Amino acid sequence: MTISKLDTRTALVLNDMQKGVLRLPLAPQSRDEVVTRCVKLAAAFQRHRLPVILVAIGGPAPGRVEQDLDLPEPPGPDFAEIIDEFADQLHDLVVPTFRWGAFHGTHLDSELRQRGITQVVFGGVSTSSGIESSARSAFDLGYNVSVAVDAVSDFDAAAHRNSIGRVFPRIAESDVTDRIIELLDGHAR
Repeated sequence: MTISKLDTRTALVLNDMQKGVLRLPLAPQSRDEVVTRCVKLAAAFQRHRLPVILVAIGGPAPGRVEQDLDLPEPPGPDFAEIIDEFADQLHDLVVPTFRWGAFHGTHLDSELRQRGITQVVFGGVSTSSGIESSARSAFDLGYNVSVAVDAVSDFDAAAHRNSIGRVFPRIAESDVTDRIIELLDGHAR
């Protein structure tokens, strides 16, 4: 689990930094651990003038499923709002999605290509759905893909471990937040 390098045109994509999503129970990282690390990554990317993009659930995906997300309470009116820790100055763009992944039916790919982005680092929620789906799409689209493994979490710890241990090694490189920031800072020298 090591990122070999970061391209000079790398973007940070953070999934579901939204009030309602982050009220749900997460494992293995807690809400506070994920948010703290995502904020730290966002500040580092912005310090290097690299884009920080938030992907936000705009509503449920269409289609029938056997198992919906089991919400402990009905979504409140602030469910989709971006958390306070991501004030306007801590991100460059919000991409709404109605799918698990950040790319299907959104303008994310064109936004990245317009900026000359060749690599994407993912963080946020949920490892086995939004992050994994987005990472798979990014890989299929030809991006170098990285995952900040200590800045992602899930509603199911076993599903998280499956994504980290079995899926990501085949489509991405993974590392921890501090190491990713060290790699970013190495580009500045």
